[in-house]
Amino acid sequence: MPIPETTLTLERPILRESVYAQLRDWIVQGVLEPGEQLRDQELALRLGVSRTPVREALRRLEDEGLVETAKNRWTRVRPVDLKEAEQIYPIRAVLDGLALRLAFPWLDKASLSTMRKANRALQSALKNADIPAAVEADAAFHDEYVRHCDNPELIEIIRGLRVKHHRLELAYFGSPKLGLVSVEEHQGIMEAIKSADVEAAQQRLYRHFHNALARLKG
Repeated sequence: MPIPETTLTLERPILRESVYAQLRDWIVQGVLEPGEQLRDQELALRLGVSRTPVREALRRLEDEGLVETAKNRWTRVRPVDLKEAEQIYPIRAVLDGLALRLAFPWLDKASLSTMRKANRALQSALKNADIPAAVEADAAFHDEYVRHCDNPELIEIIRGLRVKHHRLELAYFGSPKLGLVSVEEHQGIMEAIKSADVEAAQQRLYRHFHNALARLKG
């Protein structure tokens, strides 16, 4: 896939962070596709920077598992595989379940309204085969309880995992029929929240992540 045009203007004091953030976003959003080779000179030209911050960003992305390198041969976007999904989904199931339980006292009508809106957006995006929009809507649904959990450390961990989870979701929502099952499961979670049944909500959320993994594996 050709590297997209960008009007991004990078300020020198935050140059390294800006280059890293842009490359990470391109990878997570699927603009730079799994398996695609990354040439530092080409990326530097596109971003209007020297090769040094690009190389530093690629090393950082490699440490985070988004990029892989064969020494003196190639650097590429790390392919998405089921092994990664098998590692991440169970962790999200446990951590998101904890976040939901902690957030429960603060999940009010406004929170449910936000979650319903995100779920409708997810359903609409899937019906229109707009996979990036579906992934964003799904993230918005889950972010509503995560941000209310009142535990900054937990929030940071979950949002860190979400970077890799986002790429997996692009593959998962590539099958709209599978994705629409998530819409139904989200509705079940919201019903439990509305009924003030924290145990049911947590159990449904836990099953949701495990079911999603099972569907992804086929």
